[in-house]
Amino acid sequence: MKSPLLTLPGAVPAEGVDEGVAAHYGDLFREQRALAEGTGFVDLSHRGVVTVSGPERLSWLHLLLTQHVSDLPPHRATEALILSANGHIEHALYLVDDGETVWAHVEPGTQEALIAYLESMKFFYRVETADRTADFAVVHLPAGSIAEVPEGVAVRETPYGRDLFLPRADLESYAGQAGPPAGLLAHEALRVEQHRPRLGFETDHRTIPHELGWIGDAVHLQKGCYRGQETVARVQNLGKPPRRLVFLHLDGSEVHLPPAGTDLRLADDGPEGRRIGFVTTSVRHHELGPVALALVKRNVPADARLMAGDTAAAQETVVEP
Repeated sequence: MKSPLLTLPGAVPAEGVDEGVAAHYGDLFREQRALAEGTGFVDLSHRGVVTVSGPERLSWLHLLLTQHVSDLPPHRATEALILSANGHIEHALYLVDDGETVWAHVEPGTQEALIAYLESMKFFYRVETADRTADFAVVHLPAGSIAEVPEGVAVRETPYGRDLFLPRADLESYAGQAGPPAGLLAHEALRVEQHRPRLGFETDHRTIPHELGWIGDAVHLQKGCYRGQETVARVQNLGKPPRRLVFLHLDGSEVHLPPAGTDLRLADDGPEGRRIGFVTTSVRHHELGPVALALVKRNVPADARLMAGDTAAAQETVVEP
């Protein structure tokens, strides 16, 4: 779904899974600084929007999600995952309940599969699920923003800012009053700085929540059964995850960023060293320079010097070894 804000001056379209919104509006670092200072907004209208309504919506979702939501107060934002039977991450939901309806935004293109799974689990519960992507657009306001939120709009208030579920028909008019636009690359740079994983970027077909530090934020350890809980409990109580998320400071003298999937190896092992992980997201940050998130094997020493392809990298611990 192509955003009308791509017609704004300087807009350069994003590519890949984020196609449909602007990667930037001509000045990546200015856009990052604006967000860091609490001004402007980010067009996330390419993300899927799913709603769940009905009197049993929270108790029903509580059975399916990794998060404790049966008593979720109205207007309190939370995150939740849906796991496979083996505990691998399949969906990530960023949700809020407005007192009548649960609103969630999800990765672009994943809403249909999510709805299909939810529908298969309805049984006799009094709930209704809906794909509202065509009707509502997600807009992000950074932490500290004083931009006005239209009356009646569902809002997720988080430490990182506010996510608005704005009627798609109002997107252009709201953009005109919300301050300077910031592109997705600026939003991603701050996400990487904040060590926040993203489904499909920091995850693959075998990722479990412990590897990304999603325990607590999106996985509640003291709740009833849900699909994949056995794996979560076993790793939590008896072992360690096979991989862990790290933050990388990359050599700033390199012209090109190592793309997602770039092999990591120990610098001391030389160019023929064994693969010990891979880059998941790399960005240019307005203060930190080139940085990245990556997954490495759990037993990689936390102080080891790494190479991301041909780029030197110093690691910072996100998930403890």
